[in-house]
Amino acid sequence: MKVLVTGASGFLGGHLCKSLLVQGCSVRAFVRPTSNLNSLPSITDNAGLELAYGDVTDYPSLLAACSGCQIIFHAAALVEPWLPDPSKFFSVNVEGLKNVLEAFREIKTVEKIIYTSSFFALGSTPDGLVANETQVHNEKFFCTEYERSKAIADKIAVKAASDGLPIVILYPGVIYGSGKLTAGNVVAHLLIERFNWRLPGYIGNGNDKYSFSHVDDVVNGHIAAMQEGRIGERYLLTGENASFKDVFNLASSITRTQRPWFHIPFWALEAYGLLSVLVARIIGKLPLLSPPTVCVLRHQWAFSCEKAKMELGYNPRSLKEGLEEMLPWLKSSGSINY
Repeated sequence: MKVLVTGASGFLGGHLCKSLLVQGCSVRAFVRPTSNLNSLPSITDNAGLELAYGDVTDYPSLLAACSGCQIIFHAAALVEPWLPDPSKFFSVNVEGLKNVLEAFREIKTVEKIIYTSSFFALGSTPDGLVANETQVHNEKFFCTEYERSKAIADKIAVKAASDGLPIVILYPGVIYGSGKLTAGNVVAHLLIERFNWRLPGYIGNGNDKYSFSHVDDVVNGHIAAMQEGRIGERYLLTGENASFKDVFNLASSITRTQRPWFHIPFWALEAYGLLSVLVARIIGKLPLLSPPTVCVLRHQWAFSCEKAKMELGYNPRSLKEGLEEMLPWLKSSGSINY
């Protein structure tokens, strides 16, 4: 079976390509000419892997990449909390999905589309509530333009499913794990800041909740969706619901290092975020922290993956197990010391 993976050079995409090759699939990795391909397996060592160059915003290149494929994994996305030009979120995350759906209509060989959405597309959850796939974003407020773009794209994907397109929609949580240090691997970045003493305290009041998903579990969920996912269905590929305070405490326990002893208040984080954005506009380097990031931290994002467990056999590891895999990798790569 020949599969196309968009966003193949990304954190999730690289892991997905490796696992699909192990499954015996012939993988066409759709990458931009400027992409860093370090996360992909070697072409010379993997006869089942080929590269297709282009961009999801460039329809002709995408259409050519889809030709002859039976499955499309649409994992390409622009994942950043802030950009100086927010229109890029919509050209990639919204128009890119539209292009994939249009390519499906034109290419007759495609049997199934596996679309990687995001828990952000469903919106934040009320305090104390763990939501599932039935939650719909209220669209009254968005913490980030990324969130807005994924919510718009989600409506397009759901409409495509209702129109009969063979699409399965997946909603990963906060993806983390060893691999590429992209903006999407936010847990790795925060741990790097924490262990290098650039983030000496807890973030906010420590009452935040996120659903943390190890990248290998999310990949397994994608492959299960290809094999078992019901057409038109939506599946949350989330994991343990915890706070970043829990992340820092577990990391301290695993590494036998001291826990942070104070909390950095939100007003201080917002001030630092504003300053970081001003500096970013001058030097052109995206900031780790921005006001939209702080807005995300002020809300709850707790989700249940029971449906994926029941229908896909999804089996996410605990946050402790995931960090026990991730922290030694960060140390061996020289990103942190403990």
